Amino acid sequence: MSDQELFVNNNGKIISNSGHSITAGNRGYTYGDGLFESIRVMNGKVLNLSHHFSRLGEGAKVLKMRLPAFYTTEFFQQQIDELIRMCKITEGARIRLSIDRLGGGTYLPDTNEVSYFIEIYPIEQNLFGLNAKGLEVDLYQDIKKTKNILSNYKTKNGILYVLAAISAKEKGLDDMLITNENGQILESSHSNIFVVSNGVLYTPSLSDGCLAGTMRMQVINLALKNGLKVYECPILPSNLLVADEVFLTNAVRGITWIGGYRTKRYFNTTARKIVAFLNEEWDV
Repeated sequence: MSDQELFVNNNGKIISNSGHSITAGNRGYTYGDGLFESIRVMNGKVLNLSHHFSRLGEGAKVLKMRLPAFYTTEFFQQQIDELIRMCKITEGARIRLSIDRLGGGTYLPDTNEVSYFIEIYPIEQNLFGLNAKGLEVDLYQDIKKTKNILSNYKTKNGILYVLAAISAKEKGLDDMLITNENGQILESSHSNIFVVSNGVLYTPSLSDGCLAGTMRMQVINLALKNGLKVYECPILPSNLLVADEVFLTNAVRGITWIGGYRTKRYFNTTARKIVAFLNEEWDV
């Protein structure tokens, strides 16, 4: 694998990193008028693409985008497999699949047709693994996430997450936890959140406004499959102070355990079990 990553655009053209560009009027760039999915590759194989494409399709409907009939899981599987082959990736990588409304118009678009763009980036770690040192986190207070029809999808308006991540860095922390207007914890700047108390997993409900993470759903299903109880319910800051564990989930990193929230310290026993479940599930 060379240092260059590869990209594929809507015409199926493979482009090297040096040729990566955005055309004038791209609505994802000018208005954040688009969606994206971050997808994990393990052993040179893309993981869980059907669930990613399902969420992408649901989000496109909410954004009133018209996906062509040939935009199917099978179609994007072929495109991604070709990129993996050309990049000579045999282990881990990260895929970003973007859907943008076609250029033209201002706030009112000229069309609801779309284009796609796929990027691939190799990563060092092939299997899912747990961070050696737990993250230090706190609450992000400057902006609350508003619960609305967009809350569950990965739109290209990510400024809330950007500012939360910057705030964490400024405070010497690893991440910040984002809350809604009711003070309920929804997620971090890059992941869904799970709280573990007495061996039971708790995670915010989609109706509270958290992202409908594909790894979140995988963890719920794998936990239930392996005899762990899981409840979707509001998570308040007070719940963190009595929890045994807190961990984060996203499609690329898998599981990331939190070591501390303010003065509270956490274990990672359940997080380690979930990582093992994931690697067994995706032994491709």
